[in-house]
Amino acid sequence: MFKYPMRVRDYECDVQRVVNNSVYQNYFEHARHEFLLSKGVDFSALAEMDVNLMVIRVEIDYKRPLRPKDDFYVTVEVEKVSRIQYAFIQRIHLQEDDQIMVSARTMGVAVNAKGRPTASPHMDQLLID
Repeated sequence: MFKYPMRVRDYECDVQRVVNNSVYQNYFEHARHEFLLSKGVDFSALAEMDVNLMVIRVEIDYKRPLRPKDDFYVTVEVEKVSRIQYAFIQRIHLQEDDQIMVSARTMGVAVNAKGRPTASPHMDQLLID
């Protein structure tokens, strides 16, 4: 399982002094991009080749809030859902006790130059340990 460490920055929090709900998507996306790089898949290089990895659905469950200066890590696992769809299963854990704070399931596809979903060997590469 891929793990990526991060820290909450003050400006990511709202007036209640908790991470704003929209910021979690940034955490998840950043961890997904780092996961891709760890598997030899360069998101930007693919875009230059007219292979675009697109998010088509996100489900997030907020369990406990992160607060300023919390150290946490994001986990990433991927599963193939169909010939062209992949699910990124992600969790945010508080570093100090591994408590799950937020979990998400992000559905993605590869899209070709014409904007049509397509099977991609780059995505299949994510399934290899």
